[in-house]
Amino acid sequence: MTVMVEIDRLSKSFGDFRAVDNISLTVSKGEILGFLGPNGAGKTTTMRMVAGFLSPTAGTVRVCGHDVITDPTAVKRVIGYLPEGSPSYDDMSVRAFLKFIAEIRGFTGADRDARIARAAKRLDLGDVMERPIDVLSKGYRRRVGLAQSILHDPPVLILDEPTDGLDPNQKHEVRGLIAEMAAEKAIVVSTHILEEVEAVCTRAVIIGRGKVLADGTAAQLRALVPGGSLDDVFRLVTTGAAPQAAE
Repeated sequence: MTVMVEIDRLSKSFGDFRAVDNISLTVSKGEILGFLGPNGAGKTTTMRMVAGFLSPTAGTVRVCGHDVITDPTAVKRVIGYLPEGSPSYDDMSVRAFLKFIAEIRGFTGADRDARIARAAKRLDLGDVMERPIDVLSKGYRRRVGLAQSILHDPPVLILDEPTDGLDPNQKHEVRGLIAEMAAEKAIVVSTHILEEVEAVCTRAVIIGRGKVLADGTAAQLRALVPGGSLDDVFRLVTTGAAPQAAE
C-alpha cells in the first residue's frame, strides 16, 4: 500500500510537560486509522502537528511526501482537517462559509459552486445553507466542519471526533461517508467511541501519556486481552495492565 502519512519520532513539549513523546507510525492509502486515548493522551496535539497547525519540538511528519516543517503549505493543500470543536465564522451563513473556504482553496465560479453543492448534499446540509452558523445545533455545526474538510477532495483526511454531537442516524451516515471515501484516501479519525473503531476503522492506535501503547486491527487489539472486549483492551492498555503492542 502507498504510505500517505509518515509520522517520524514526533514529540511536542509545553515547558516541562511532554504532551507527545517520540511517536512513529504510518497511514497508507485505503486505511481508516482510529486514534484512541484517554483525555490528555496527546491525540489532538498529534493531529494538530500532522495538519501543520502546531510545530513539533522534535521529529517530523510527511504527508504525501511533503514535510510539515519544510513545506507546510504543500501539506495543507493535501489535507482535509476537521479540528476539535469545528471552529468557524459564526456570523456567516453555511453557504457563505463554505464559499469562503472553497475560494481560499483556490476554487471559483462553477467549480466552486459544484463543490459546495456536492459537500452539502453528502452532509445533508440543504435545509440550513442560508442560516447563520451560530444558530445551528452542535450536530449541524459538526456537519458543516466535515463539509469544509472535504470540499477540495483531499487525499488525506484528519478528523478529530467527527461524530461528536450527532444523533445515532447522523453518526451512521457520517461513518458511511468515511467508509465510502476510504478507498482513495488515508483517513485518521480521533475518537473516544470504541464502537466507532469496530464500525468504521481498519486499524487502531491507542496512545497514552504521549506514547503509542498499541497498534493493530480491532481483532489484533482484542487478542491482547484474551476473551476481552475492545473496551477491556483500551482500559487495560492505558493503565499499563496489558501488553502494550499488537503485532
